[in-house]
Amino acid sequence: MTVAVEIRRLSVQDYHRMVETGILTPDERVELIEGQLYQMAAKGTFHRAAITRIKRLLERRLGNRVLLRFQDPVRLSDDSEPEPDVAVVQPDPFDYEDHHPTPEEIYLLIEVSDRTLKRDRKLKAPAYGRSGVREYWILDVNSRQLYVFREPRMEGYANQVVLAESDLIAPLAFPDCQVSVQDLLRRSSDLVDGDNYS
Repeated sequence: MTVAVEIRRLSVQDYHRMVETGILTPDERVELIEGQLYQMAAKGTFHRAAITRIKRLLERRLGNRVLLRFQDPVRLSDDSEPEPDVAVVQPDPFDYEDHHPTPEEIYLLIEVSDRTLKRDRKLKAPAYGRSGVREYWILDVNSRQLYVFREPRMEGYANQVVLAESDLIAPLAFPDCQVSVQDLLRRSSDLVDGDNYS
């Protein structure tokens, strides 16, 4: 017989109090998603390099039309405050000094996945969709493809596609900002047999 177990969900306020009181240290790598704390994976060199490529590309293409935030919190709801690798958000006169960006202020979230693909797809995609984030990308550096999630719904996203590295994509909010998936990845000519990103 299976016994149902009640889980005490944490709020964002609970989470912040845990940091303030020292239960969690400020440099502890955790994020709050739908009331539960998750340990964040260590960032390897391939992961950081991909974020650098995304940063360079989006800064060049979008300029001051957006504010780019990297591995900083976004406030999805009263019980979710994840730290996506890249958040493309509306410019704010105070640079979000008084609050973290909310779904209404978010154009696009991007996760770079080298060891976290399952979590990024099965945990974060539904959470981002339920909160109303209009677009979410996962750059899978191992398989050299891009997962694109659009049309947020209560169950996650209604529209999900996987793009190959030769495909082109533009954020919904900026159709003039067309990029190649390949531009987000390490050049294939630099790969050697058996090389991967883990």
